[in-house]
Amino acid sequence: MTVEELRRYSREKATGSRGAAASKYHAVRVGRHASRKEHCRANQLKLMERAGMISGLQEQVSYELIPAQRDSSGKLLEHACRYVADFVYRDENGNVVVEDTKGFRTPEYRLKRKLMLHVHGIRIKET
Repeated sequence: MTVEELRRYSREKATGSRGAAASKYHAVRVGRHASRKEHCRANQLKLMERAGMISGLQEQVSYELIPAQRDSSGKLLEHACRYVADFVYRDENGNVVVEDTKGFRTPEYRLKRKLMLHVHGIRIKET
C-alpha cells in the first residue's frame, strides 16, 4: 500500500464515504465562505464598496445574544450564545446593515434573528 492509498483509506474511514463529507444542507465551501451563494454575495459587496456605494465592509462579525452563565465561584455553567453575521457594512445613508446569506432558514437561525432584534435592536437583512 502506498502512502497516497493509505491517506485515501484514512479519509474514507473518517468520513464514512469515498469523498469529502457532505454538509447537512449540501452547501459547498468556497474559499473562506460557507457556500457559493455567500461567496458571490461577498464579491458583489466588495465591488459595491470599491464603487463607494457602501463602506466599512466586515465579514463574520460576532454578536453576543446571551452572556455566559457562571456560578458564585466563577465556574462556567453555560457558554455565551452568539450570532455570527456574514456581512456588516454601512449603506450610502450611513445606516449599519447586518446581512446574512441564507439558503435554508433553520429553527436555530430564526431564534437568533429574533434575539438580535430584541437584544441589539438590529434587523437582519437576508439575501
